[in-house]
Amino acid sequence: MNGLEDLPAWAALLVAFLLLLGSGLTLLGTIGLVRFKSFYERVHAPTLGTTGGAGAILIASMVCFSVLQSRLVLHELLITAFVTVTTPVTLMLLARAAIYRDRTEKADSVASLVGDRGINDGEHTARG
Repeated sequence: MNGLEDLPAWAALLVAFLLLLGSGLTLLGTIGLVRFKSFYERVHAPTLGTTGGAGAILIASMVCFSVLQSRLVLHELLITAFVTVTTPVTLMLLARAAIYRDRTEKADSVASLVGDRGINDGEHTARG
């Protein structure tokens, strides 16, 4: 009905492995989102997990449809480019918004993060 029965065994195993790998990476990112304590730690894990998981799933899709259609199917490369470009930009915007919020509320967590762990919003921070 959908042509998947025509998929050779080697391609089915490769696609299944890549789908499981992508799902596992995405699950790890989700667990990191739930387990980490601060916002700055939470925003990091899903970003890595989502990007790696989406990459494996998109490669599985390219292999599956390329084998089924007997030609190279590269539609997923456009999706990969958008995920790769938008995920770090989204992370940066969320982190900068959180830093701005914490600074305006004078939270202590920002003072320990800025400069000590490399998080910098572009302003020079002087140490006294």
